[in-house]
Amino acid sequence: MRLAQRFRQWSRRRKVVTAALAVMAAGAVFLYGWLFADLPSIDQLQAGLALPSTRIYDRNGQLLYEILPPEGGRNTALDLAAIPQHCQQAVIATEDANFYSHPGVDVVGIARAVWINLRGGEVLAGGSTITQQVARNLLFTPEQRAERSLRRKLRESILAIRLQSVYSKDDILALYLNQSYFGNLAYGIQAAAQAYFAKSATELSLAECAMLVGLIQSPAVYDPLVNPEAATARRDSVLGLMVRNGFIDAAQEAMAKREILQFAATVFPIRAPHFVMAVWKQLEREYPDALYGGGLDVITTVDVNWQERAEELARQQLAYLNNPPIGERVPANAHNAALVAMDPFTGQVLTMLGSPDYFDESIDGAVNAALALRQPGSALKPFTYAAAFDPTLAEPWTAATMILDVETPFITRKLQSYTPANFGLVEHGPVLAREALASSFNIPAVKALEHVGIERLVGLLKNAGVETLAENSSIDLAITLGGGEVRLFDLVQAYSIFPNGGFRVQPTMILKVSDHQGNVLYQWEPSPLTTAVIDPRVAYVITDILSDNNARIPSFGANSALQLGRPAGAKTGTTTDYRDNWVVGFTPNLVAGVWVGNADNTPMVDVTGVSGAAPVWNAFMRNVLLGQPELTFKEPPGLTRQVVCATSGLLPTPDCPLTRSEVFIEGTVPTEPDNLYQRFVIDRETGLLADESTPPERRVSQVYLVLPQEARDWALRNGIRQPPAAAMLVAAGGDERLRLLEPDPYTVFQVSPMLPLDTQRLRLTVAAPTGTRSVSYWMDGRSLGTVTDAPWALWWTLELGSHELVATAQAEDGTEVQSDPLTFTVTEYVAP
Repeated sequence: MRLAQRFRQWSRRRKVVTAALAVMAAGAVFLYGWLFADLPSIDQLQAGLALPSTRIYDRNGQLLYEILPPEGGRNTALDLAAIPQHCQQAVIATEDANFYSHPGVDVVGIARAVWINLRGGEVLAGGSTITQQVARNLLFTPEQRAERSLRRKLRESILAIRLQSVYSKDDILALYLNQSYFGNLAYGIQAAAQAYFAKSATELSLAECAMLVGLIQSPAVYDPLVNPEAATARRDSVLGLMVRNGFIDAAQEAMAKREILQFAATVFPIRAPHFVMAVWKQLEREYPDALYGGGLDVITTVDVNWQERAEELARQQLAYLNNPPIGERVPANAHNAALVAMDPFTGQVLTMLGSPDYFDESIDGAVNAALALRQPGSALKPFTYAAAFDPTLAEPWTAATMILDVETPFITRKLQSYTPANFGLVEHGPVLAREALASSFNIPAVKALEHVGIERLVGLLKNAGVETLAENSSIDLAITLGGGEVRLFDLVQAYSIFPNGGFRVQPTMILKVSDHQGNVLYQWEPSPLTTAVIDPRVAYVITDILSDNNARIPSFGANSALQLGRPAGAKTGTTTDYRDNWVVGFTPNLVAGVWVGNADNTPMVDVTGVSGAAPVWNAFMRNVLLGQPELTFKEPPGLTRQVVCATSGLLPTPDCPLTRSEVFIEGTVPTEPDNLYQRFVIDRETGLLADESTPPERRVSQVYLVLPQEARDWALRNGIRQPPAAAMLVAAGGDERLRLLEPDPYTVFQVSPMLPLDTQRLRLTVAAPTGTRSVSYWMDGRSLGTVTDAPWALWWTLELGSHELVATAQAEDGTEVQSDPLTFTVTEYVAP
């Protein structure tokens, strides 16, 4: 019986033990599933790291901007050794005082969490070590991180222990400092230092470290840019914990509390914003995946010190223009400016200022005026003359080609009359191409364009980098005076052909691109210039003209802002109604252009290229070239110098009163003697030409400046003494054709019913060849009359209708020549 009873007791105990074991096994399975099921692998740690930002630097390594990954923030990881000790100590004192002594978890903290959980069901207290926080932030999903439960705390502890078995304490601390969120889209201590103090983390002080570490607990609550009082109190708490844990003493604490912190003006400020945006667009085209997905380090060509100096100078000049001294002049209404500087041999963009203030909406500051289409005024004239100087032309011009700067009508592609005028409506008579270009005379520039043709100029500009004009089918002769639209950036590129010997450069804004692991994806390498746009000798001649201060004195004076005090060429541009003004200029190693105007195209008040843009250009060039050696422009082979008559550009004669030395491309040196200064024997008593009957005592030899017929009215207006009329019959006139000078072709004249008809007349004149005896005029096939004396003028009373005028000239030998027909229209005036 006792044996049976013992057996039953043993059986019952076995069942209890079995049941208990079963329960324990089930509990273990449940606990394992509850804690370990879908627990992230430590191998997934890298996937949880904040995506590196793409950082754009200037050529000297100064940070310009960080591009955020989508739905992320800025992040730049640093080695622990690069992070100040104060920052490391502040984190340990605040977040995990026993960090270097525990196995990854704080047992006391976990026990406290369990006790709170048993009492309230929700973990309201912390207790997470730095290692646990790293595990939570990098391995848990956002939903899992938001969960506040005992299960999450235990799972976090398991991962922390595993994490410490793989990574060292220093590695874990570096991960924490590089991955923690500090607010304002800043992930990691480096991004936080940039965001709040506009400096690198390596430069942080003790007080700054304490301020940033205090943010980790609650970035929104302790944001010093929003809630400075709370942020200061939190900083002081961090400093107190550092004292308590022996990292600093009371004196250091007191000093840190007294430190006045200088916060960034804006969170993550952007430097050289227009340039950065241009680089950003290029990166989007060339590295679309790595740009946002992996982070890039981009070294650019810009010099941020030059850039910020350009911005400062632009603001100063605009302030000066708009706030003149009382009584000196009226405000200029000039509110925007742009500047581009480029290396003429490499194409590296050293400065790109799109406006004086990117964030000023009142001036459309975010619009990059350096890339906006604007009318260039006279800034295209050097290319017109470069085309005219091409030695391969049948009749190439030279710097000594004489051009008549007098009122001249031209016929446009649309068969309309076009009569350009100089600035200030001043005409200069006979000028050489050197002075005409350097002083920016308009009429000679249009004559130069008529000589070479619009297509040749547009092709040259396209090859040099200005391609927008080739896309404009409406351009005409006014293109050389700015009758088209170009970009400042393209114009600076095109001007590079002058200092670099005639070659096109390819602008570049990026020097190096690396991924976040340091692998170089792109490295700019210099390459020789191979695409010739113009003859190097032409480039030198244009450069020589644009750097000739004496040649521009007639328009700009001897001490204009175009003079740098070192070899430099420059050209201005001013558009109608003062809507745009420009300067583009260069030294042997730098080309820069400036535009001043308004983004909304409203006109400025009496602001020209030399008064608006030139002071910015001058100050910028002097500033950035300060301390650099003065370089000279290199003269290519194939040039020669020749003394010429300063008025005609031909070989001087004893009668030419003024000569000058001029540079010529070999093969274009003039071979004919001057024909403008002519000597006549005059009867001093009658003032007429002496003849056989004039006594010797009345005969006097005099030299006259004899100009072509179209310039003789100008000569009379300017008091230039003319020879007797009979002398004009034998004086050389330059062009030996018979040409109608007045009226202007394709012009519409109006007859007013309010005035007597016989007072409404047109003056008809011609340029007649040497030896002309008489000139006859024919209107619509009927004779109007014959004139026998220069300047061959006849007055005709207006008649309604379309008319064709022809002139014929009879020479002394009886031969006759006829002019080309000239068409014009007369209509009746209708009051509006």
